[in-house]
Amino acid sequence: MSHHPPAIFIADSRGLDFLNSVATPVDAEVDWISDGEGLVDWLAQAKFVPVKELNEIKARTKPGELDRVAGEARELREWCRGFVRKHMGKSLKPEALAELDPLNKLLARDEVFSQIHCHHDDSGDHLELYMTRHWRSAGTLLLPIGEALAKFICEENFSDVKACEGSSCTLMFADHTRRRARRWCSMAICGNRAKQAAHRERLRNKG
Repeated sequence: MSHHPPAIFIADSRGLDFLNSVATPVDAEVDWISDGEGLVDWLAQAKFVPVKELNEIKARTKPGELDRVAGEARELREWCRGFVRKHMGKSLKPEALAELDPLNKLLARDEVFSQIHCHHDDSGDHLELYMTRHWRSAGTLLLPIGEALAKFICEENFSDVKACEGSSCTLMFADHTRRRARRWCSMAICGNRAKQAAHRERLRNKG
């Protein structure tokens, strides 16, 4: 069982959700992937890796190895957070490719393949082709993260990537609202804090 509160998924982007796996949701900073157990728990919550595969990797992997992979995940996260903060708010130029070598090296390690399986939905059972990968070691846990980051970088309009305007908030999100007017990671968190602060300021001014 995780000793952290539930992970935060507010970014409207799977890649940005990973970058938000360290945040200050209330007062103190929380790092959901501070160790191997945390990484496994976050991946399960994010549905990046099937629970069956996570359990099998945990069963055959030494705890120290999972901790090492979590360290690699944090390094990847901090590198990509720097890349995104550098380029956010404007269209990403092709010249940025020169900065993406760490991510391309991770992607080159992947072993993805297709499989046919039986899928059930409201219309009944039917055959479906889906993509999966070989989960050979704890290090493969980084591969779906790399894939999500790559899709975010290639498919998201960086002009729509924003940082929450909360005074102490570090969360980022992709603003997909019609008028691109989103300001907060969540109205229930920072939006509500801003409203309360504005209300207190109005009361002080009246006083």
